[in-house]
Amino acid sequence: MATRRLGIVMYGVTGRMGLNQHLVRSIVAIRAQGGVLLSNGDRVMPDPILVGRNAEKVAALAKQYGIERSTTDLDAALKNPADEVFFDAATTQMRADLLTQAIEAGKHVYCEKPIADTYEKAIKVARFANEKGVKNGVVQDKLFLPGLRKIKLLRDSGFFGRMLSMRGEFGYWVFEGDWGQPAQRPSWNYRKADGGGIILDMLCHWRYVLDNLFGKVQAVSCLGATHIPSRVDENGKTYVADADDAAYATFQLEGGVIAHINSSWDVRVRRDDLVTFQVDGTHGSAVAGLTKCFSQHRVNTPRPTWNPDVPQTMNFYDQWEEVPDVGSENGFKIQWEDFIRHVVADTPWHHGLIEGVKGVQLAELGLQSWAERRWLDVPEIKL
Repeated sequence: MATRRLGIVMYGVTGRMGLNQHLVRSIVAIRAQGGVLLSNGDRVMPDPILVGRNAEKVAALAKQYGIERSTTDLDAALKNPADEVFFDAATTQMRADLLTQAIEAGKHVYCEKPIADTYEKAIKVARFANEKGVKNGVVQDKLFLPGLRKIKLLRDSGFFGRMLSMRGEFGYWVFEGDWGQPAQRPSWNYRKADGGGIILDMLCHWRYVLDNLFGKVQAVSCLGATHIPSRVDENGKTYVADADDAAYATFQLEGGVIAHINSSWDVRVRRDDLVTFQVDGTHGSAVAGLTKCFSQHRVNTPRPTWNPDVPQTMNFYDQWEEVPDVGSENGFKIQWEDFIRHVVADTPWHHGLIEGVKGVQLAELGLQSWAERRWLDVPEIKL
């Protein structure tokens, strides 16, 4: 049994998502476990080089996490033939150009979503990757959440019967930054010029969740809102928050399923988790959060009676049964391991850049639907 090195150029790992989920909980964790196990018993050990604009910051991260290499010279890193993969978790507006540069250098590419800030850029870079024959992928982490894996288990077992609808609630209160509580999200999220907006951010997620678990998206109706038009940035300066900070979207899915998802950075949470998905079918229903999932079969469905004159006596939460665990390993790490196997051993892979294109397409249609106040069909994409 042998251990094979895999060089990875990692760009954008000084940001919150790139650092926490991709560097620390994925690549560093994979290295600590001895690499990625292949079916033949061999292992693949990721050997990252951290790339960023701030030399001191990337060097400090490398030292902290036992990584030998860091640089500010992306061009030089991409020219090194010993590093086969390029990963990007930096800003959305730069992503398409960075991916193109990496593909031109012959690298396999893996990136965060959205893969671009416009559909035109997204389809162009996906086609370029196919033309050059490089392996490519986009992060679709929510498919690997324990809660949604349990939903998939229920669906595949026939638990729901005929699926009718899905209701999603995502979000939490992001502080404005002006009264003592700092904002939990960076200010660029709320500026159109910087690629901000919850529709571009979250409809890219909802596309792959819907397509893979509930039915391919066929049409969308979306209403966006900028509920809080002024916020305070990281430097304590007030700025105009002109990007959408909430989205209320309805989707028609293949098979007649109707999905509705509220996404908001202006909502206070009174539910099981920061995101919940309720699926209703003829034979049963389920509600999943990030990790837990609760189900209710038709034989266990209560018979409430509407009576506005007396307080409700039923505790509806108690009438659901928890679905057993299916594993709780970090979803980002699981997908990283799958992509590494795909690169090294050519194992099946279902999350190419084309899936990222679909996400950007749905986000653009959502914005168009909001602007035109109408339903829009979702055309099939062909590379």
